[in-house]
Amino acid sequence: MPHRGGPCSSCRRIAPCVFVTGATGFIGSAVVRELLEAGHQVLGLARSDTAAAALTAVGAEAHRGSLDDPDRLHEGAAAADGVIHLAFNHDFSDYVANGKLDLGAVEALGAALEGTGKPLVVTSGTLMLTMMAPGRLGTEEIVPDPGSEAPRIASESAAMALAARGVRASVVRLSPTVHGEGDKGFVPSLIGIARETGVSAFVGDGSNRWPAVHRLDAAHLFRLAVEAAPAGSILHGAAEEGVPLRDIAELIGRRLKMPVAGITTEDASRHFGFLAAAVSLDNPTSSALTRKLLGWRPEHPALVPDLEAGHYFND
Repeated sequence: MPHRGGPCSSCRRIAPCVFVTGATGFIGSAVVRELLEAGHQVLGLARSDTAAAALTAVGAEAHRGSLDDPDRLHEGAAAADGVIHLAFNHDFSDYVANGKLDLGAVEALGAALEGTGKPLVVTSGTLMLTMMAPGRLGTEEIVPDPGSEAPRIASESAAMALAARGVRASVVRLSPTVHGEGDKGFVPSLIGIARETGVSAFVGDGSNRWPAVHRLDAAHLFRLAVEAAPAGSILHGAAEEGVPLRDIAELIGRRLKMPVAGITTEDASRHFGFLAAAVSLDNPTSSALTRKLLGWRPEHPALVPDLEAGHYFND
């Protein structure tokens, strides 16, 4: 039966229960499995009957609700022993509105945990570092501006504020390339654009870098965070500090047997569409402090070997 709010009795009797938003997504589904295999009980946010069925099929409980229903978010968080917030609307046509929706979700989840000392792990992205500290290696010591209203940065600030109000809040900044089988993110988009245009392109000389992490290593980091990250921690889900975009474009071109070319910044919007800004960013990111703090050791394939395995190019 879908969980409808109130104490999650089956979770509390057996093992700590973690409420996970985005629990059936590409990363969230891996997080749910990671938690279950480690002995946790999982309560997953489900927007539909299909999502609820997917959760119960793997041994989790379902809590019906959505990001735009703060009461249901509050109920789910209050029923659990900790929260991992992964859900985000990735419709880039209205990114600002989706950032505000995310901020509201963080506030609703945090309100349910205030004063309890329970963990809340909030998801952000390393690409935000190009706004907070342009031209620098991104480290966990770079903190958000509390006055910023930028999407994701405002949510980071809200999480840090909760750390001072009795919530063991932390932030996981994920690499723009969280890769693995089933990925529907940036790299598949680049492959799709190459197929449509007949050219695998990069901007300028392609030396700008994207950090990367395998989804299973990211899932492991989220579990470590909810179990042990101190209040106020900023963590980086970056197994690789930075993969040059030219390397990614050349691999795509080689696999698809098409030309590889650098294009100008002016032509990037026409070629890449909504990805134009991202493919031009240099986002080198360190995870040294995260590894030291939590003992996180990525062990799954790096981005290039994962692409070479071929599953990204199956029709």
